[in-house]
Amino acid sequence: MGDLIDGKEVSQHIRGEVTTEVDKLKKETGITPGLAAVLVGENPASEIYVRNKRKACEKVGIYSEEYKLPTETPENELLSLIDKLNRNEKIHSILVQLPLPDQIDSTKILRSVSPLKDVDGFHPENVGLLIEGNPRFVSCTPNGIIKMLDFYNIEIKGKEAVVVGRSNIVGKPTAILLLHRHATVTICHSRTKPLDEVTRRADILVAAIGRPKFVTADMVKEGVVVIDVGINRNSEGKLIGDVDFENVKEKASYITPVPGGVGPMTISMLLWNTLESAKMRATKS
Repeated sequence: MGDLIDGKEVSQHIRGEVTTEVDKLKKETGITPGLAAVLVGENPASEIYVRNKRKACEKVGIYSEEYKLPTETPENELLSLIDKLNRNEKIHSILVQLPLPDQIDSTKILRSVSPLKDVDGFHPENVGLLIEGNPRFVSCTPNGIIKMLDFYNIEIKGKEAVVVGRSNIVGKPTAILLLHRHATVTICHSRTKPLDEVTRRADILVAAIGRPKFVTADMVKEGVVVIDVGINRNSEGKLIGDVDFENVKEKASYITPVPGGVGPMTISMLLWNTLESAKMRATKS
């Protein structure tokens, strides 16, 4: 059985670093890092996520504001709020919680966030900087994946990495980060044929496809490192990942559980990016 990659432990380590750095920044510059979270509608999962972010900010000394808008909010009203937050010097990072209601164009909204406050790394300017190897902000989940691998001293250089899933939020940026760390990277998706032959080559396998227990034991080789990004609920309401954990763990050298793996890292990296944004502001002032 493989060793568990404990996202909670890595997350606490990072939050400890953030707390220390936030305190240092306040003392040296008088700047308190500030995060604004914007939630449109009443998605229960999003509400929990935003609440957890607020609590996490409080614990590490980051100032936070929360904006809850009704489901029927028009697009121009949301754009106006973001413009106001872009100009607010107390706010260093803006998080627009997805998904947004149908009447709102998510792409337009995400591009309206200042690239200097886009701590999710979604703005085209920040995506371009990531691709050229000079990132300003890296998407929180992919960044967390790399931090976990480093924390456990898992070698990336020269390894064959396979990313199952090609989303702009996880799959693509994770692949780019692995490439920058000198892995040989393959991105797979629903039309990859034959998928199992590709996944069996992986020394590091990242599953981010959004299908419960999609990756089975016969799809991986002995000694593989498995990072499960999936968050799905089974018929009993229990959280499960994209990987058939019980069977795959017998072949893996390292594996992340769900919950308790990648999940805790996402908020921690948001805190990290908010701190970095505030530091950038401090050097310019």
